[in-house]
Amino acid sequence: MRDDPLITAFESCSIPNEHFHHADHVRMGFAYLCRFPALEAIARFSEALKRFAAHCGRPNLYHETITWAFLLLIRERVARWERQHGCPPAWNEFAATNADLLDWKDNILAKYYRPETLASELARTTFVFPDGRLQ
Repeated sequence: MRDDPLITAFESCSIPNEHFHHADHVRMGFAYLCRFPALEAIARFSEALKRFAAHCGRPNLYHETITWAFLLLIRERVARWERQHGCPPAWNEFAATNADLLDWKDNILAKYYRPETLASELARTTFVFPDGRLQ
């Protein structure tokens, strides 16, 4: 699926929740960041994700720090690719070179955040800057 139909399906909540896992969230974030300027992408993706969670009956599932942190990491990785290659990556290129962003079980945010920070209500509702040590 190309990015525009993917974004449309997400924003209309027509993607089945059972088929929307962490790697799909990353794919969607990548699509938004390739389509919109970074701040607009973050705002649009966050609002769409809140609607999607509410549509799926899980409105409290949205976590702002996790969402924004992943979007910012995706944006940085895309920018690095563009500097090196002179053009933005296609999704398959991005996914192949950024497997660490696609792994939820052993996820990259553990390098940046303490577990108690991510578990906090503040981090759930407001973006919190990293407080962990890079390993």
